[in-house]
Amino acid sequence: MAPTNYSNSHSAIAHQEYPKSDFLPTADDAAFDSNAEEHNAQCHPDTRTELLGQIQEWANDPQAESIFWLNGMAGTGKSTISRTVAQSFGDQRLLGASFFFKRGEGDRGKATLFFTTIASQLVCKVPALAAFVREAIDANPSVARKALRDQFEKLILQPLGRVHHAMAITIVVDALDECDGDKDVKAIISLLAQAKTLISVRLRVFITSRPELPIRLGFKNVRGKYQDVALHQIPEPIVERDISAFLGHELARIRDEYNSEALEGLDLPLDWPDEHVIRTLAQMAVPLFIFAATVCRFVEDSAWSNPAGQLEKVLQYQKKTHDSELDKLDATYLPVLNQLIDGRTNDTQRSRLLADFRDVVGPIVLLAQPLTVSSLAQLLNFSREAIYGRLNSLHSVLSIPSKIDSPVRLFHLSFRDFLVDPTKRAKEFWIDESKHHRTLTDRCIQLMHQHLKRDICGLQVPGKLRSEVDQRTIDAALPPEVQYACQYWVHHLKESKGSIRDGGPVHSFLTNHLLDWLEALSLLGRVSESVGMVDDLLALSMPLRYPDFSAI
Repeated sequence: MAPTNYSNSHSAIAHQEYPKSDFLPTADDAAFDSNAEEHNAQCHPDTRTELLGQIQEWANDPQAESIFWLNGMAGTGKSTISRTVAQSFGDQRLLGASFFFKRGEGDRGKATLFFTTIASQLVCKVPALAAFVREAIDANPSVARKALRDQFEKLILQPLGRVHHAMAITIVVDALDECDGDKDVKAIISLLAQAKTLISVRLRVFITSRPELPIRLGFKNVRGKYQDVALHQIPEPIVERDISAFLGHELARIRDEYNSEALEGLDLPLDWPDEHVIRTLAQMAVPLFIFAATVCRFVEDSAWSNPAGQLEKVLQYQKKTHDSELDKLDATYLPVLNQLIDGRTNDTQRSRLLADFRDVVGPIVLLAQPLTVSSLAQLLNFSREAIYGRLNSLHSVLSIPSKIDSPVRLFHLSFRDFLVDPTKRAKEFWIDESKHHRTLTDRCIQLMHQHLKRDICGLQVPGKLRSEVDQRTIDAALPPEVQYACQYWVHHLKESKGSIRDGGPVHSFLTNHLLDWLEALSLLGRVSESVGMVDDLLALSMPLRYPDFSAI
């Protein structure tokens, strides 16, 4: 990366090398078979058979359009289909690369490393590309930081165009709607549509997303270059049949595992749950597969060890479930959340429990990147025991690890959408986005105030290369929660809808620690992102009497 200029009085890393030839920066865990994705489900063998067959036919057809766009509302099973498609293409040696966007998961929620990640995977799958990609990087070592068009053309399109033996390659892109930046989304669609210009290589791109406006406009601009399927247009009986098959299989598994450990006389009947119950649940779920998946986690929750009782709680929402997605999300998540306050008739106690829920879960669902319980405790200023205690009843909606050094993750973005939905402002579990982004901004600034200082790693050599600094030295000086604060405090400030005022906490932090913060970003390999952050700060700052950051 480009040198970072500091005054001679500020001992810090002054230069970051940009890796040459054999390396491209990639987004961690973006591939479908990454560690973060490995426990996420694929389609049950008896479900989605017609759709998967249609996708396979598209991939095999030399005359088909280069892009297949599968769209559907939140919770309809798009990512599960994507994982199944990616696995199937991988087994057939057709998969060239995959990128699963995920908002709130760092680089997986941005377009910055999308094409470099795809290019890096393609090189692994198609070794003939390696020399051409290396040539592009050697010719322009900063190509991975260029505009998306430059990245795509230099690292993907042109190298593939120089492969002269016929081959079929498929790229799977999941949840494109979770990529921040409407212009980036449109650019990605426009660029991927150029796949059809390749001659020897038959490049296919499978994309899933919600049918949000920027994506619809992006596809409108490449009309005639893609085919699409809308999940909501699949006949309801087919969707209900697939959900029934999934529920029948999963609930039978839960029953058998419960019975294997249950005390004599407490085991579940072999016909539990009966066909009527499964049909009722399927009808409640249509078209939301996330409803079925959440119900199964809820019923299986070992914290309660009572599958029949848990299932009955879900069935109580049958009469409240109508045809709208909003009501179905209520039925999906309220049984889980209401357990937190069931039986609490004391208003003070109930209010305290709800406040505790918002104080912990609010920040978690708004994080720009998942954090471990230990880091959450430091960031939110709670004990680790308090964090675990407040999350203990939420295993159905949050992936809560058994290890203290593993991150807490959302199972599905629809849970966040449900909690922050402004139409639910009057509801007990509603999360005020702006308020909790303000809290996260304040806590990030406090952590940086406490930890950042001049030459934080004790290097005493202003021009030392970033690659020469041991990662353990960096991690010791900048714990994970401080690394998070340095990278995302501006994001939270922006999302809080706040502004910067003279004498306020942001002004104070920048006055005392601006260079320390830039040094920390350099150590973290994120100094290039500081330009955008400073631009955001300038936009948020009150005019007059504020430091001229444009000169930095």
